[in-house]
Amino acid sequence: MPEPWTTSASASLAGSAVTLVEGAAFCISDRSGDMQPHIAQGLFFRDTRFISLWRLRVNGASPEPLTATARDPFSASFVLRDQPRGGHADSNLVIFRHRYVGQGMREDLTLHNYGEEPAFCAIELHVEADFADVFEVKEGRVEKVGNLDVEVGEHGFTFAYSRGAFRRGAYVAFSERPRLSEGHATYELIVPAGGQWSTCIQVTPIVDGEPLTPRYACGDPVEHSAPLERLEEWRRRLPVVSCDDPQFDALLARSTEDLAALRIFDPDYPDRAVVAAGAPWFMTLFGRDSLITSWMAMLVDPDLALGTLETLARYQGADVNPITEEEPGRILHEMRFGESAALMLGGGRAYYGTADATPLFVMLVGELSRWGNQREAVDALLPAADRALEWMRTFGDKDGDGYIEYQRTSDRGLRNQGWKDSWDSMRFADGRLAEAPIALAEVQGYAYAALVARGHCATEAGDEDLATKLRDEARELRTRFNRDFWVQTGDDEGYFAIGLDRDKRRIDAMASNMGHCLWTGIVEPEKAPAVARALLAPDMFSGWGVRTLGRHNDGFNPISYHCGSIWPHDNAIVAAGLMRYGFVEQSHRVMEGLVEASAWFGDLLPELFAGFDREPMRFPVSYPTSCSPQAWAAASPLLFLRTMLRFEPDIRSGTLHLAPAVPDWIGRLRLDRIALMGGELTIEMEGEALHALAVPDGLKVVHEPRASTL
Repeated sequence: MPEPWTTSASASLAGSAVTLVEGAAFCISDRSGDMQPHIAQGLFFRDTRFISLWRLRVNGASPEPLTATARDPFSASFVLRDQPRGGHADSNLVIFRHRYVGQGMREDLTLHNYGEEPAFCAIELHVEADFADVFEVKEGRVEKVGNLDVEVGEHGFTFAYSRGAFRRGAYVAFSERPRLSEGHATYELIVPAGGQWSTCIQVTPIVDGEPLTPRYACGDPVEHSAPLERLEEWRRRLPVVSCDDPQFDALLARSTEDLAALRIFDPDYPDRAVVAAGAPWFMTLFGRDSLITSWMAMLVDPDLALGTLETLARYQGADVNPITEEEPGRILHEMRFGESAALMLGGGRAYYGTADATPLFVMLVGELSRWGNQREAVDALLPAADRALEWMRTFGDKDGDGYIEYQRTSDRGLRNQGWKDSWDSMRFADGRLAEAPIALAEVQGYAYAALVARGHCATEAGDEDLATKLRDEARELRTRFNRDFWVQTGDDEGYFAIGLDRDKRRIDAMASNMGHCLWTGIVEPEKAPAVARALLAPDMFSGWGVRTLGRHNDGFNPISYHCGSIWPHDNAIVAAGLMRYGFVEQSHRVMEGLVEASAWFGDLLPELFAGFDREPMRFPVSYPTSCSPQAWAAASPLLFLRTMLRFEPDIRSGTLHLAPAVPDWIGRLRLDRIALMGGELTIEMEGEALHALAVPDGLKVVHEPRASTL
C-alpha cells in the first residue's frame, strides 16, 4: 500500500546541533541538550532569544551524551549518562531529557538508577537569558545595553529585560522544588536502586508584561497538545504518493513534514496557517518566500495559500513611510518582532522593501481562484489584488516606463529587492555592480502573470471589459519586455538580461532569472529555445542544478550566496518554466540533478548549496549557514511533482489540464486523495500514459498541456 507523505520528522539533527521548531518558537542545542550563549544556540520566540544558557551538571560534571532523537518537528529526547567514577568503565545513572518546544519550552528531566544500591546524585541547572535579537545571535554580535533583572521565587525564577518600550521576560519553573538562586537550580537527592526521579521544567515567555500560555504545560499529557494535533490533522489531509524511485519518495515525505514544521498561526486568527520562510533563523512571515512556497504546495494544501494571502492582505501597505518603505498597495517583505526590528523600523514590525511580493500576491490570488477552493474567501481578496496592481502601476514604476523598479528609500533598507537580495548580486558580465533603480527581469514576468491572473478572475466574474483591458496590458508588457531585455549573441542565440539599470542599460550577466520568465509565460515562443539552451549549457548547469550566475561572468563564485550557488527553489521554477514551453528532457535533467543531490543532504533540499561542477567531485558541496528546513526549498519537490504531471486546474470552468511527462527514472507514479471540486482525484501514470482511477463528478480532464503563453 502507498504511504502518505508523512513518514519522517523534520527536526534537524545536523552535525552537533539539534533544532526544534514550532510556529514562532525554535530551540537550538547541542546533542546533550545544553545551550551555550557564545554560539548560535538558545530558546527563541518571536525573533528574540529568551534563554541563552541552559546547562545541566550531574555530580559536578557534564553528563556524557549517548544519543539525541527527534520525535517530530517540535520535540526531541536526549539520553545521557553520569560520568563513570574513577576506575569504573560504566555508570549506573542514566539521564533522560525529553524536550518540547511551543510558545516556550518544557523539559522533562528523569534519572534512572540501574545500580544495585541507592545512588547519591547532585543535579545543577544553570540558566541565563539575554533577550538578544535573532540576528545578533546568528551573526555573533550580541551586545545588550538594556536593563536585565532576575527575581527568585518559590518554585522558579523570572528574568526581565527592558529597553525603552521593548519589554521581554521568561519565567522558569520547576515541578519539584529545588534550591534556587539567581539562574541556578540545584537538587541533592538519593535515587533508589532500580528506581528513578524526575522533575518537569517549564519556560514561559513574557511579552510586554504578559505571560503567554505554553503549548506544552507540565502535568498535561503531551499527546493532547495543540502542535501535535495540528500535525496529525495535516497528515490526515495529505494526498498519498507512491513511485518506483525510492529517493524521490523519501524527498517528498521529508518535504511535507518540513512544511508542516514551518507553518505558523496568527494568534488573532488561530485557524489561519501561513508558512514561515525557514528554520531556524527565518521563522516569520515573508512576502516573497511565503507566496512562492504556497504556490509550490498547492497540490498538497491550497488552504496554505489562502491563509498566506489573507494574512498579507491584512498588512498590505496603506501609507507612505520611507523608513519601512511602506507604500499604498504594497505587500510586505517580512514581519519581525525582535528588538532590532523595533529599533530599525521606526517601531514597526513590517518592512516592505521588496519589488516582487506585490505581483506575486496577485498571481497567487489568480492561481487559488483556478483551484476553485473557498470561492467567497478568494473573491474577498480581489480588492487587495486591485490595490496591488495599482501599486505596480504607480509606486512600483518609479519612472513611468511601464516596468517595476526598486530603489531603497533609506540606508536602512535592502540595497537589492528581488529574491537575489545580497549586496553584490546585481552585476554586469564584466563584474561591475548595477546601480538602482533596477528593473528585474523576473519581476516583469511576475507582473505579466499578475495581469493575466487578474484578467482570468475578471472573466469568471463576467467583467469582460476589465478582462480585455488586463489582457491587452499584459500583451503590451510582454512585447516590450522581449525587446528591451533581450541580449542577442548570434543569429538564433541569446538570453534575457538580469534587468535594466538606472540608465536602462541591460545588466548582461547570464543568470538563472530568465528561468522565472519562462515560468510566468512572458517569453515569446520564438525566444524560448535559446533560453533553454543557455540554462542547460555547462556554463549555467553544474550537473546538480542551474547556477544563479554563469561561471564565465566576472564575479562568479560557486560558494557565494547569489553569484554562482545553486538554489533548489530557483531550479524548481526553472524546471517548471522549461516544461511550460515544452522542453521536457531539459526539465527532467534539472529535476533529476536536484533529486540526486538530496541524498547527500539527508533526503532533503537545503536552502542552497555550492555551484561546483558535478564532475570530477561527484558530490554536492554544502553552503555554510544554509537554512534547513527552508520553506521554498522544502516545497520544491512538490513543484517537481506538479511539473511532471503538467497539472493545471481551472475548476471554476470544470476542467483540469493533466498531460503527464513522467521521467524514466521515476517509473510508475500514483497519487491518491488529491482534493478537487469537493471530491478526490486518484491517478496513476508512467511516462505519458495516464490512468484516471477516480475523478470527482463534473470534472473534465484535458489530456493536453496548458498553452505556454497568451
